[in-house]
Amino acid sequence: MIKNLFFKKKVSYQSQKNSQKISKINIQLMHKIFDTINISILVLIFTLFFLSFESQRKWSNIYKTLSKTQAMNNNLIDYISKTEQYYITELDSISTHRKTKPEDLIYLNIIKDKKESLFKKNFRSLIEGLRDSKYQRGY
Repeated sequence: MIKNLFFKKKVSYQSQKNSQKISKINIQLMHKIFDTINISILVLIFTLFFLSFESQRKWSNIYKTLSKTQAMNNNLIDYISKTEQYYITELDSISTHRKTKPEDLIYLNIIKDKKESLFKKNFRSLIEGLRDSKYQRGY
């Protein structure tokens, strides 16, 4: 019985030693696995961070371009509405103006200038000047 007990103790001590070795190896292996998982998660987080940062920069550039395009479209819409308003007022004014007919026109007779000689013009101005007392001498 003592032999059995001693044998049991010896076996149990060795099994404990073996189990501690195995448990140490298991613990070290588990630590390595967790370290690897943690490192891979950190690498994944930093990779996704930089990818999201890059995509945010691209989105900001796209948004800026879209804002400029929207402003240009708003300006075009303003110009189009002003042009439409101008044409609508022109069309309205066409209906208010009366179209003329040949009966409405006034025809003027063209008076032909008579050609006078230079002598007659000067003589006539002399006579008119004498009548107006242009050529009279004063006191």
